[in-house]
Amino acid sequence: MDFGIGFLSNNVMLPIIDLFYSIVPSYGLAIVALTLIIRFALYPLSAGSIRSMRRMRIVQPLMNKRMQEIRERYKDDPQKQQEETMNVQKEFGNPLAGCLPLLLQMPVLLALFATLRGSPFAGVNYSVNLQIFPAEQIERIQPQAFATSPQNIYVSEGEHLKVSAILPGGNKLAVGENTKIEYQTPEGKPFETLLKEHPGSQLIPEWKVIKGEERIKIDAEGNIQALQPGDVTIQGTIPGLAANQGFLFIDALGRVGAIDPDGTVHWDVVAMVVLFGITLYVSQILSGQNTTNANPQQDTVNKITPIIFSGMFLFFPLPAGVLMYMVIGNIFQTLQTYLLMREPLSEELQKIVDSQQKEEESAKQKALPFEPKSSKKKTTG
Repeated sequence: MDFGIGFLSNNVMLPIIDLFYSIVPSYGLAIVALTLIIRFALYPLSAGSIRSMRRMRIVQPLMNKRMQEIRERYKDDPQKQQEETMNVQKEFGNPLAGCLPLLLQMPVLLALFATLRGSPFAGVNYSVNLQIFPAEQIERIQPQAFATSPQNIYVSEGEHLKVSAILPGGNKLAVGENTKIEYQTPEGKPFETLLKEHPGSQLIPEWKVIKGEERIKIDAEGNIQALQPGDVTIQGTIPGLAANQGFLFIDALGRVGAIDPDGTVHWDVVAMVVLFGITLYVSQILSGQNTTNANPQQDTVNKITPIIFSGMFLFFPLPAGVLMYMVIGNIFQTLQTYLLMREPLSEELQKIVDSQQKEEESAKQKALPFEPKSSKKKTTG
């Protein structure tokens, strides 16, 4: 059941996309709508995580102080130390409690991510593994049909079907044997028939040998001839229906990567990568992650995290439609953080904040340089 991700994608995400596309025929707007709907649906869980993080940031100094006192006071009594530690956690809250809302929403966000990486926004990949044997060995092997897991393919606007890549004669071949990779629905309807029924789609499958290129010969129609014994991996790709459609400043929703092999720079993708880093940094500032002085190393990590994550998308590129979703999600998260960080604190937390401010002011006064000594001198009689 792949942790429910496939179920959520097929039964929640795709119907929402189809609904919005039927209202406004734009897959770019469908991405925006889908992202906002999911973000609003997860708002309570995300808000709980942000509030918990804000609370822990306030109580952490006091909690650490109490923990240190317990360790020193009961250093010879581990059982009592553990008991008092649990009491402190009950009083202030477990630092890991804020992770629970985040974990609960992860399957939904992963399903959304997986949906936008597939049809119609990007090409769908199928992995076909072959085993090639010498002719004298193949007789001992029982032929068995091979089929990949079915994946959703949009064959026209608003219409998608499950399609698998199959080898009717199996994926074990003898040297010199010929076979063909075919696509079909679980009901057995050939993909070629689907294309004839939707002539405007132009979803021509492509083939690429990932492993063992010298062991086979494959043409554009998926016809294979086995040449040498060994293992072979072939990647078949069905293009996304909307992969080449643009939206706003984005040239193609399915484009992967900011720089082509020939050196062409796609500034729309670069702009989204930069915007992702900026929104992530602003969200950190609003949540207070970059304003702590207690741990300079942690401050440095927080500041370079947006750069690392943004740079990652240059070296491990994603389709432009997925980047757009991530930027929209970051903007939503930033606004949500801004609103929640302005909520009035509870009386308990406000007392802690006031106490910390008094301690800081007192520490600043003590840290001031000594004033010049008085010019009056003692007179000696």
